[in-house]
Amino acid sequence: MSFQEILDLENLLALLTFSVGWTIYAFAVDGTALSKRGLSRRMNRQREAWMRTMLKRDLRMIDTAIMTGLQQGTGFFASACIFAIGGCFALMGSIDHIASVVTDLPLSGNFDRALLEIKLFGLVTIFVFAFFKFGWAYRLFNYCTILIGAVPMVREAEADPATAELALKRALRMNQIAARHFNSGLRAIFFGMAYLGWFIGPFVLIATTLTVILILARRQFFSEANACLDPIHEDATL
Repeated sequence: MSFQEILDLENLLALLTFSVGWTIYAFAVDGTALSKRGLSRRMNRQREAWMRTMLKRDLRMIDTAIMTGLQQGTGFFASACIFAIGGCFALMGSIDHIASVVTDLPLSGNFDRALLEIKLFGLVTIFVFAFFKFGWAYRLFNYCTILIGAVPMVREAEADPATAELALKRALRMNQIAARHFNSGLRAIFFGMAYLGWFIGPFVLIATTLTVILILARRQFFSEANACLDPIHEDATL
């Protein structure tokens, strides 16, 4: 049975909606002018403020603690992806049991073993992608720690500001790149949750994809977290 025979028009449309929706959202957040108003890009500016504040102090235990927290969070999600991948492979050996559950749900349609295997393989692919993003982000945060260690102390920075500025920009850029890969991995997990809707039916996948995009867009552009980065006015209330 060919791939085209397994995936009918409805499933192809649902899968296309999922793929295109993920791609467009990622591009809008990372590669367009709209991204400048997004939470991720605005936090990049806060990373720069952090690095410039760090340059003014000799005791950098605070900065070390921040980097440790970033690495621990990244390592947690990478480990979670490994468990998720293992769980997906375990499910591949229990397809008949999954089918008995899925077919009892509304909108699930008839059971197709080959289609269910494709769905599980797609879920594995998503979590593998997320794992590689988190793994790379973890390594980059480690590199950033080294670059932070190479930033001159206050007296050396005052004596040679050009060298200090270059060291600061290297550490900052590495931190921002690591954050971008971390955000991509986290985004993959969110869309992996949307992908679960396909196990119920193609139209459910379309609905869950659009729902996740709306939730992520609201958090990225219209959330309280984004608003708290706005300039604080004197009449602002907590």
